[in-house]
Amino acid sequence: MSPTREPALAGQTVVVIGGSAGIGLETARQARDEGADVILAGRNPDRLKDAADQVGAKRIATFDANDTPALEEFFGQLDGPIDHVMVTAGGPYYASLADMDFDEARRALQEHPMLMAGVARYASPKVRSGGALLFMGGTGGRNPRLGLGVTSAMTVALPALTASLAIEIAPVRINLIAAGFVDTPLSASLLGDQLDERRAELRSTLPIGRVVEAADVAALAIHLMTNTALTGATYDIDGGQQLVSR
Repeated sequence: MSPTREPALAGQTVVVIGGSAGIGLETARQARDEGADVILAGRNPDRLKDAADQVGAKRIATFDANDTPALEEFFGQLDGPIDHVMVTAGGPYYASLADMDFDEARRALQEHPMLMAGVARYASPKVRSGGALLFMGGTGGRNPRLGLGVTSAMTVALPALTASLAIEIAPVRINLIAAGFVDTPLSASLLGDQLDERRAELRSTLPIGRVVEAADVAALAIHLMTNTALTGATYDIDGGQQLVSR
């Protein structure tokens, strides 16, 4: 009989910003399975409450993560230390130069790096030594093509910011998860009626022979929380999509 494994996050507290659906919700679910208390934050109170009921969250907080004063207030009001913060809030912006809404593009260019900086500033004083801040990036923008200008800029910027912040907030750790296509509600909203076609294409072309799921990304997030030797790095999870993209 094999020995019973102790839960990897027993006695720890994990905060998930953007935790009401998709990768955030699945990360919260896996963190709970590993013994952690979970705090969920997001913008939609109804979805947040439903997510909290699903995973047995310790508490929820409703605010816009890109509202810097609200972000500061949230971390300032947390009772006691926390161990890890996972941030999945925000989404990509796709547009060709000819069709680009410059206000939306400007927002997208500012949103992700400033959210990372804000969480690093306001969360790290609350995080126990060796705890982790985790953020979502992407791999798709590494292969330039029409409509990826803003996304390509973020693909380059976020790993560099992650590495720099790792020095500033040590001994708290920070890492970036760079995902390709992940089968989530966000992907469904972006692709609309092209979703099934994209799934079929990836199943036939990806080296792993299947589509990357939210559970795959969440499992990587849990590993980055528990492996205290990892900081300042970017971890790709795309099923080999970069290897076959043209």
